[in-house]
Amino acid sequence: MSPVNALTIAGTDPSGGAGIQADLKTFSALGVYATSVVTALVAQNTRGVQSVCRVAPAFVLAQLDSVLSDVRIDSVKIGMLAEADIALAVAERLQQAAPRWRVLDTVMLAKSGDALLSPSAVAVLRDRLLPLASMVTPNLPEAAALLGCAPAVNEREMRAQGRALLAMGAQAVLMKGGHLRDDESPDWLLTADDERRFTAPRVATRHTHGTGCSLSSALAALRPQRADWAETVRDAKAWLQGALIHADSLRVGSGQGPVHHFWRWW
Repeated sequence: MSPVNALTIAGTDPSGGAGIQADLKTFSALGVYATSVVTALVAQNTRGVQSVCRVAPAFVLAQLDSVLSDVRIDSVKIGMLAEADIALAVAERLQQAAPRWRVLDTVMLAKSGDALLSPSAVAVLRDRLLPLASMVTPNLPEAAALLGCAPAVNEREMRAQGRALLAMGAQAVLMKGGHLRDDESPDWLLTADDERRFTAPRVATRHTHGTGCSLSSALAALRPQRADWAETVRDAKAWLQGALIHADSLRVGSGQGPVHHFWRWW
């Protein structure tokens, strides 16, 4: 069996901890050949986002066409899209030439709290990209924004909101419970006929920059290599847990540093 080819569609992080740089590291760490399409040039570091330069939608399409016309893409991760017109362009192209596995990371805010998605793009994300997603991976504020409601405050509400997102067209939803205040960080995987709970102890580190990007790209990398979403989520979370545990061994920046994507190697 040939190696998996995966594509990330996302914005950049020149400090290397999040965005397209984190996706490329994750793909490589999990044995997948990485390709990429840039949607936005983001001046950011471990302390926050300083500036965002959106890529013209026509050039986003040109990048997509370059990759999809030449490279067999088995899985795609969709991250930061910045604006509604970019989101529409990506939705249009993926509808025409959709890889089998499509993981939608509903990126709206950076870890620092800086906005990475315009309000007008939320509706496009919900109405055009969600129905194309094999898996959508919202945290609690992102799920609430998509649904137009208050964020879940417990696991019962998490499950209910996950079901509402399934009703909007996603094939599977991973509701991420990191915003809850429990000792463990619970995630719920919901599909049309199943619900599964995944937990991991919270790691005592402030170096969590890029965790959402890295988890969604791990799901995209591993799904073609696993039997189902349950196995995929289990192994992706185990890898990310290791990346968090080893994050303090890195010395990157003076703010919220990155996780250690290559903890299994060095």
